[in-house]
Formats: sequence, C-alpha cells, structure tokens
Amino acid sequence: MLRISHVTRRFGDKVAVDDVTLEIPQGQMVGIIGRSGAGKSTLLRMINRLNDVSDGFIEYSGVKVSQLRGVELRAWQRDCAMIFQQFNLVPRLDVITNVMLGRLNGRNPVMNLLQLFTAEEQFEALKALERLDIAQTAMQWAQTLSGGQQQRVAIARALMQRPKMILADEPIASLDPRNAQIVMDSLRDINAEGITVITNLHTLDTARAYCERIVGMAAGKVVFDGTPDELTTDVARAIYGADGLKEAFSEAMTSTALAPVTPAFLPRTPTNAQQAP
Repeated sequence: MLRISHVTRRFGDKVAVDDVTLEIPQGQMVGIIGRSGAGKSTLLRMINRLNDVSDGFIEYSGVKVSQLRGVELRAWQRDCAMIFQQFNLVPRLDVITNVMLGRLNGRNPVMNLLQLFTAEEQFEALKALERLDIAQTAMQWAQTLSGGQQQRVAIARALMQRPKMILADEPIASLDPRNAQIVMDSLRDINAEGITVITNLHTLDTARAYCERIVGMAAGKVVFDGTPDELTTDVARAIYGADGLKEAFSEAMTSTALAPVTPAFLPRTPTNAQQAP
C-alpha cells in the first residue's frame, strides 16, 4: 500500500501540491489527469523523492519514504522506477547499455564507472527489449531511434530495476497515436503482473481506456478519485474548467488519441448534414 497523507509541496510562495491524501493498493493502475500546472508531475516526483514534501508524509508498506536518506533512499528509488516524458536516455550510448543503466543503483561503483555488466544483466536487458518489440535496436545509438522507440527503451530500463512500482510522467505526450498505444499497452501489461503503475495523462480518453482508477487534480488539489464510469460532466469540468474540457478531448483526438470517441457526457456538434439549411 502506498499512502500519501496530507502532502503539500511549496516552491517559494507557490503551492504546487496542496494537502493531497491518497491510498493506492499494490497492483493498481492509476491515471492522474488535469491541466498543465495542476500538480501532477510534482506529486509523482515527491513519491519518487526527486522533490521533498513540504508538509505531510508518504509511506509505502509501513516505511515513511518521505524521510528516507542515503542508502535507504537509493533503494526506494530503485523499487519506484520513474519514466519521463523526455525519455532521459544517454544519446551516444547504445540501446542495450541504456537499458542496463537501470541496474546501476545497488551495483559495485567501479563496475558502473567502467560500464561493465554481467552476461545475466545483458540477457535480462535483451529480454526487456524483446518484450517491448525493439530487440532489433539493441546495438543502435539511442539518438538514432524514433520518439516512440526511445520511450519503449525507457520502459525497458525501468523494468531492469525490478521495481515494485512504476511512475510514468506524461509518457505519451510527445508520441504519435500508434506509438502512444504501444506504450500504454506495455504499461498495462506490466501492471497485469502485479506492479503498481501510476501515470500522469493529459487527456481523459486515454485514462478512461487504460486505468482502473482515475485521480483528477486542479490547482494542486485532488478534486476527483474514482472509476472511469464515475467521471461525470460536473467532475470533468472541476478538473479541467469549462474552457479546458473540450480542449482536453480535441487535443487527444488530434495527437495521442488511442480510441478517439466522443464521451457520452460531452455535447455533440452537429454535422453539416444535420444542420438546418
């Protein structure tokens, strides 16, 4: 169980996350949605401890991860893998080495410095790449891959950590629809193995298609926590605002839509054939 209890994060006078409380059981796939600046990324970064909390605490299996330091903190960051929107690969290293970098935390520092990996680690990295259907790219430089391929390499690197939880921060924001679907399918398959997946998503349709639980954030606060079926018109407006609701769907349908359908709670625009002459 991941427990986030009354967590607040301030940057100077700005409150990025405001008194958030959530409990996420092991094995859930949770989508966090909201407009840009809602606090989604900051919340994930606090869970992974890339940012510290200002108030409250974060706990996992009885351990207050918001207070960890040193070796214990590094162990948590190994168990709680992070996938970023911008991939964070090393461009001039080959793909398989980028994947094996996921094993750095907890290895001999000298072996890390010399980039020496065991045969077992190389085999595991190849298996992760094969699982994501990009094993053929293993010896290419990371910078030669497309954006969708690079994101799959980032997921393979996260799997090399053997994590208990994966945090994905806008993992499909810069991808075309086909690659977005491949990435989301991969995260769903990982979740099916019992690994908790928490992912920030900008659009409602993707969250509804893939996540069993949706958390909506606005102005740093949680304004919705429920199933996709409970996402009503009023709730969607509370998350995105009246001016942002249609934008969230139209953006999804033109960029990273996985199943571009108009939800039942949005008004439909009549086609030219339906309009009166």
